[in-house]
Amino acid sequence: MGRQVSQQHLDSWNHKQAIAEKMIPLLGSLYRGPSVVIRVFGQKIMNASTISIIKAHQHGELVVGSALDMDESFKMLMLIEKMHLKQCRLDLGKLCHEYLSKHSDKTQQEYLEHRLADLLKESSSNSDDSHDVVLYGFGRIGRILARLMIDRTGTGAKLRLRGVVVRSKGDIEQDLMKRAELLRRDSVHGEFDGDISVDVERRAILANGNFIQFIYSESPATIDYTEYGIKDALVVDNTGIWKDEEGLGQHTSCNGVSKVLLTAPAKGDNIKNIVYGINDSLIEASDTILCAASCTTNAIVPPLKVVHDKYGIVSGHVETIHSYTNDQNLIDNYHKAERRGRSAPLNMVITSTGAAKAVAKVLPELSGVLTGNAIRVPTPNVSMAVMNLNLATEVTAEEMNATFRAISYHSPLQEQIGFTYSTEVVSSDLVGSTHAGVVDGGATIADGSRVVLYVWYDNEAGYSNQVIRMMQKVVGLSMESLEA
Repeated sequence: MGRQVSQQHLDSWNHKQAIAEKMIPLLGSLYRGPSVVIRVFGQKIMNASTISIIKAHQHGELVVGSALDMDESFKMLMLIEKMHLKQCRLDLGKLCHEYLSKHSDKTQQEYLEHRLADLLKESSSNSDDSHDVVLYGFGRIGRILARLMIDRTGTGAKLRLRGVVVRSKGDIEQDLMKRAELLRRDSVHGEFDGDISVDVERRAILANGNFIQFIYSESPATIDYTEYGIKDALVVDNTGIWKDEEGLGQHTSCNGVSKVLLTAPAKGDNIKNIVYGINDSLIEASDTILCAASCTTNAIVPPLKVVHDKYGIVSGHVETIHSYTNDQNLIDNYHKAERRGRSAPLNMVITSTGAAKAVAKVLPELSGVLTGNAIRVPTPNVSMAVMNLNLATEVTAEEMNATFRAISYHSPLQEQIGFTYSTEVVSSDLVGSTHAGVVDGGATIADGSRVVLYVWYDNEAGYSNQVIRMMQKVVGLSMESLEA
């Protein structure tokens, strides 16, 4: 009897793997063609392994109480692939659940034609025009952005990485080789998934068919991008050297550049600080200089908005437990900032953060309500924000967790806010997370009107995904998202 049961489980698993393998080319066809991004209960399955696709279907147990039937989802995916949809995001899990629970009297074809009617392509939406992007700087964030953009290359992607600007390190050939190796291998995020080669003569790196021009310059104001065939480009400044309107305006003064996006907190009140998903509605076509705020601001603002909107925040303190960064020293040495001169891999280092003040720029209703500080710790990536909040109403930990579980699965903020309840989760489990922040429900503390929230965030990958979302919005390429 035991052998028979064991064989049944094995047969079931093999069937799921076979279905997942059939789904992969359909997912690729939808993305590389009309740029339709498919999720399953909020879990991305683009370029995913068969195991990841199966796990996404099992994720339905947390969302709707039961795993998604892969046979049903595969049939629906085949129908979606045949429809002429425009660029959008669809949640296959939610569509299947809605169909099976509410509309099983119809055929899947009838249900989808009605449900996706607003997403059918118009004849004018078949333009192959793409938007040029230049990365100014090729450090931690620059290389992750490059990986993300290369991964998204397709006829419907519309955002094309055309160039990277770096300072000359001497021998150009050696410089290109080293930068290619840094793109190819990463100690935190692993090996690049694809092919990379170097074209020394043309000073370029070729990655998965993308020709990426490397431009050597000491100043943003001296480049004529049109000489490299780049036009109307969005420059993403990852250096953090220029943070005000005057400094960043050097980019927009160059031929071939139309807009610039800063991946660090901006200085001054003339530059809009945007946390995608929260206040990106402020972005206007006329804006030429914008700021994507900081990784910490992107992590804490979405959950703070959720808590304030539902319970009201009277006062609070945010403490950031942040992985060390390149601006710290490996061993004790001089540093202009307090304490940051001490060895980053050997010490916890108290330092300041402007995240609390930055929150007020994005959520003016919280101006003067929060304080903040930071501790740099000896880990290379993934940070945590501990939010100690005094609320206008009383709440239990169970109620707070239920709120964030629902938000992470069933709201427009599902890309910004993730949720986990595993009591075994540690920082390394969040490496590669695409959410701006992930609420750790197992650590939530509530006592009357006081609550403590623990929010994990991959301060490299999570933030970079937020930057990509904002880049799409800046150039007018935000995708419609159908919420079932």
